[in-house]
Amino acid sequence: MNRRLLSTTAVLMALTGPAFADMAAATKFLDEEIGDQSVLSREDQEAEMQWFVDAAEPLKGMSINVVSETITTHEYESRVLAPAFTAITGIEVTHDLIGEGDVVEKLQTQMQTGENVYDMYINDADLIGTHWRYQQARNITDWMAEEGADFTNPDLDLDDFIGLASATGPDDKLYQLPVQQFANLYWFRHDWFTDPDIMAEFRAEYGYDLGVPVNWSAYEDIAKFFTGREIDGQEIFGNMDYGKKDPSLGWRFTDAWMSMAGMGDKGEPNGFPVDEWGIRVNEDYQPVGSCMARGGATNSPAAVYAIEKYIDWLKNYTPPAAAGMTFSEAGPVPAQGNIAQQMFWYTAFTADMVKEGLPVMNEDGTPKWRMAPSPYGAYWEEGMKVGYQDVGAATLMKSTPVDRAQAAWLYAQFIVSKTVDTKKSHVGLTFVRDSTVRHESFTERAPELGGLVEFYRSPDRTRWSDTGLNVPDYPRLAQLWWQNIGDASSGAKTAQEALDALCEQQESVLERLERSGVQGDLGPKMNEPQDPQVWLDQEGAPKPKLENEKPAPVTIAYEDLIKRWQE
Repeated sequence: MNRRLLSTTAVLMALTGPAFADMAAATKFLDEEIGDQSVLSREDQEAEMQWFVDAAEPLKGMSINVVSETITTHEYESRVLAPAFTAITGIEVTHDLIGEGDVVEKLQTQMQTGENVYDMYINDADLIGTHWRYQQARNITDWMAEEGADFTNPDLDLDDFIGLASATGPDDKLYQLPVQQFANLYWFRHDWFTDPDIMAEFRAEYGYDLGVPVNWSAYEDIAKFFTGREIDGQEIFGNMDYGKKDPSLGWRFTDAWMSMAGMGDKGEPNGFPVDEWGIRVNEDYQPVGSCMARGGATNSPAAVYAIEKYIDWLKNYTPPAAAGMTFSEAGPVPAQGNIAQQMFWYTAFTADMVKEGLPVMNEDGTPKWRMAPSPYGAYWEEGMKVGYQDVGAATLMKSTPVDRAQAAWLYAQFIVSKTVDTKKSHVGLTFVRDSTVRHESFTERAPELGGLVEFYRSPDRTRWSDTGLNVPDYPRLAQLWWQNIGDASSGAKTAQEALDALCEQQESVLERLERSGVQGDLGPKMNEPQDPQVWLDQEGAPKPKLENEKPAPVTIAYEDLIKRWQE
């Protein structure tokens, strides 16, 4: 009898065991990791996990490889969510973490060779112009209706995502699914900026109130004012940045620094016809030039101004070690407590700024710092792009076999599912869902995050955007930026010499794309060179050199500014 009972039990386990085992893993995951940090009720969480169990059934036993850059959010995905997904679905995920430049290089290799290097890339939606033109990435819109239909979560709720516009082409097709998002904003020590003695000393020296700088003139004054001071027993610097000749140095400028200076044209989310890379397109979004002789602005007076200000501030108001730092090395430095402000600060580093015990945190868990909109340069005009927003998004290449892409698509949806997203956002603070931003747990946590929640709840958030459609081949063009800007940063070339070389090299790539015809009617159609003055005399970018590149400084009290972010 006992043997028959055991035998019956074994048969039942053989028939139903895997599903029960998967849901057991899901239940453990929900209990131990998610708890009440989800926009879904526990019942709905379990229903969503059951969908993943069922959808993954045909793909059980597969192993897939995913890659992303190394930031806190992706570390959490790799360390916690990938193993949980494996346990729940039976699909083994290896989620590699490498430098962003390396991610782009791997993606470029797959595009060039057709070999399946990774089954999914989590890379910036900056590549939207590349994916739309080359058509080597599966567009998610068609994928969800066709080969990915049976593996698309009915509760994915695309309308809940806040960054879809960045990953959507002019054909209204979605090419990438956002999985993390962060902006570059202005960061400053609110406690110092509101200290009565410091405020009085600043006003006596500069004749206006210390506050959030609205323009670069005020930022420069504040940087000079704080640099070399001693506060809380340490030497203070009025600026933070980085300067190592590394791929991340290129992003430092294409990530809207040039548009913040005023190099491009008016237009949001990106300047048109000239964008923040200085690339001009025609009415059909065909790139026509980068140098002023073809109507571009990459080597224009506004671009030179942008680079010269960066170098001046890096040399005079920044910790000396910063010149040898990369993006990831420089990001956490303000948390050490000796930086007064940083104009170009990525909110991806918020998680590193709010750890207990840091010099920039109060004992009650609130920050001594705040974030605000970045100031604009002398060439900037109302209606121009105001800042950069990184939209890290899941990308499925057509060279990836269908079944592997289906498994990867399940993983992409898992790490942004409503079950998971709120907890992930508490860890990495890189929001992709509106429902998460508005979850009551972030209302409670908002005072501890220095303005981050207010920013992402504000309609203003849509004014910060990633690289737009003017850039036809991000991997090839991006590498030109860090190499040439590095020459200017190191002093090997003047800003003008470096930008002349950069725009010429960009045009060389554009010309090769035009000759090859590989992008068809979507590719470059270059203008004939002519006297740059022809373009400088026209309205918009490129713009002639200003007689005064340091207009009157303007500041605003943080409390007045933040009102427009609060509902």
